[in-house]
Amino acid sequence: MQWFEQEIELAHNEGVSHPENLPFFLAPDISNGQAVILIHGFSASPREMLPLGKFLLQHNFTVYGVRLPGHGTNPEDLATRRVEEWVTTAENGYQSLVEMGFKISVAGLSTGALITLKLALQYRLEKLILLSPFLRLEHFLAPFAGLLCYLIPYQKKAVSAAERPFYYQQRPLKGIAQINRLCRQLDGKLNSITTPSLVLTSTGDATIAPGTAAEIHRQLGSKQKQFHCYGDEVPHVLTTTENPRQQDVLQRCINFLDIKGI
Repeated sequence: MQWFEQEIELAHNEGVSHPENLPFFLAPDISNGQAVILIHGFSASPREMLPLGKFLLQHNFTVYGVRLPGHGTNPEDLATRRVEEWVTTAENGYQSLVEMGFKISVAGLSTGALITLKLALQYRLEKLILLSPFLRLEHFLAPFAGLLCYLIPYQKKAVSAAERPFYYQQRPLKGIAQINRLCRQLDGKLNSITTPSLVLTSTGDATIAPGTAAEIHRQLGSKQKQFHCYGDEVPHVLTTTENPRQQDVLQRCINFLDIKGI
């Protein structure tokens, strides 16, 4: 577990102070031999994946919740980070879990779903869970973030007082430019991903372009793939209590992971 201890130490050194913003590792008393890597979204922290992690733990999955560099610290830190750092952090977790002998699936939310797809292009994974994935963001100026960041460094986002320790109120446009890079890296490659996949999205998602999650599902080369779209009452973040259908999301995830033979 030296690799995980190093991730915790790195997080502290980079300024992570709230314990729920740290990466997490959950190990059941009796393992089923399966591990799931959980990857949170942009400007968030591992906390938003913890409900799914705890649910998987109850079903004897080993769980590693990644903290992407620049998250759980401050927006200025995030503005300096690049896609390669995010992907490398997830890869390090994958390699460590492989060395521990686990079969590995990955679940990612939003930008975390894009990193999940990057991993699937490079490594053998058992299954993919893509929560609110996208190829295009909803804001019409998002494609120009790489230029606008020099005029408008940060985008303000309404965050409740209770959520401010875990989500940035200012999102760096340089970070959104990195998301655009990540989308371009996936362009035209999804049909080469054959890993069994579950895609969950909603019509109430105001963050991503309408229909983009369905487009990802259509482009995936997986023979075994599932898609479900929730209604207008369901927000972008599917895993937390702010989603009134949270329990259904968790159950669909475990049902998918528990299916034998795919």
